Amino acid sequence: MSFLQKQSKKIEKLFEKGKPLEKFYPFYEALDTFLLTPGNKTKKAPHVRDSVDLKRVMIFVVIALIPCIFMGIYNAGYQIELAKGLTHSLLGCLGLGAWKVLPIIFVAYAAGGFWEALFAVVRKHEINEGFLVTGILYALVLPPTIPLWQVAVGISFGVVIGKEIFGGTGMNILNPALTARAFLFFAYPAQMSGDAVWAAVDGFTQATPLAVVAAAPKGALATSVLAEAGYTFKDIFLGFIPGSIGETSAAACLFGLVFLLVTRVASWRIIAGCALGLTAMSMVFSLNQGAESLAFFSLPAHWHMVMGGFAFGAIFMATDPVSSSATDTGRWIYGFLIGVLVVLIRMVNPAYPEGVMLAILFMNVFAPLIDHFVVQKNIKRRLVRAEGK
Repeated sequence: MSFLQKQSKKIEKLFEKGKPLEKFYPFYEALDTFLLTPGNKTKKAPHVRDSVDLKRVMIFVVIALIPCIFMGIYNAGYQIELAKGLTHSLLGCLGLGAWKVLPIIFVAYAAGGFWEALFAVVRKHEINEGFLVTGILYALVLPPTIPLWQVAVGISFGVVIGKEIFGGTGMNILNPALTARAFLFFAYPAQMSGDAVWAAVDGFTQATPLAVVAAAPKGALATSVLAEAGYTFKDIFLGFIPGSIGETSAAACLFGLVFLLVTRVASWRIIAGCALGLTAMSMVFSLNQGAESLAFFSLPAHWHMVMGGFAFGAIFMATDPVSSSATDTGRWIYGFLIGVLVVLIRMVNPAYPEGVMLAILFMNVFAPLIDHFVVQKNIKRRLVRAEGK
């Protein structure tokens, strides 16, 4: 037995039933699980040996998010230096970006962690590792200039209303991080959307690429409008643009995707379905564009994929194992419809050109229904096969 295990066993006695610190057992259990391994053990056969547990899965997702976190911090500093007319340097951008981004991450974890701990103490269960992912995902889908008090209010809504009232981790029907962001979007739209959502410094504002296309005159070519605004495909793909902290860089998201696929944490079917749905719907609009069509009609599918939060949402949000479809066929349908809805919302609602958040939340609601019909169809097919024999 290692030194940490021995010390943990000694401390555990203080939190046992009947002891003074009994009510605070979830805090001890959370630290013990984080440093060592989960204490839960199977009581009856069959027993399956597997190194994959909830903590490991959550940690893998956080590791996959590291490129997005790093790029989000760097880009926040880059935009500030760009606004001030300063010479870009790696350390300078990282320093300024960290000054903006790290407080948001800290407040998201602190406020959300408070509610997680409170519900764990009241319900007398462990503090789930799922919040390691919820807290960082929530922070990464926010603009770097959002007030910190709004960060706390949003994550409180997401954890309490989006997860805990359903029973906690594994019981929620909506992605808690997106639920928190949706609350902020509708409660405080001035800080979450619009042309001036990213204000690097006082007196300097810059429209996001999606806002540029949404504001373009009818019949305009989307790629030309973006070029006139100074946006190239390379800059958008790499993430040197205004936007939410972790969503700007499709390249960083792809690095995370590779890790998630290698470790088999994320479902490739959902991600592929999102890409296929977006491609199919954008082609439909492209084939029906005219002189009076919105500029979005002419935007190619590969531009849709790198703009806004599509890459981040498809890879890290849509693949949430709790709120997404559980069957293989259902995952294809679920992902495909998310891609379709993203394009539809961007096209028909230019006042809100980013459709990823609403598309995923909408399909979260229908995921159980999709799985129900998939399972029922499979049962009917098997019955026909059995009757034929």
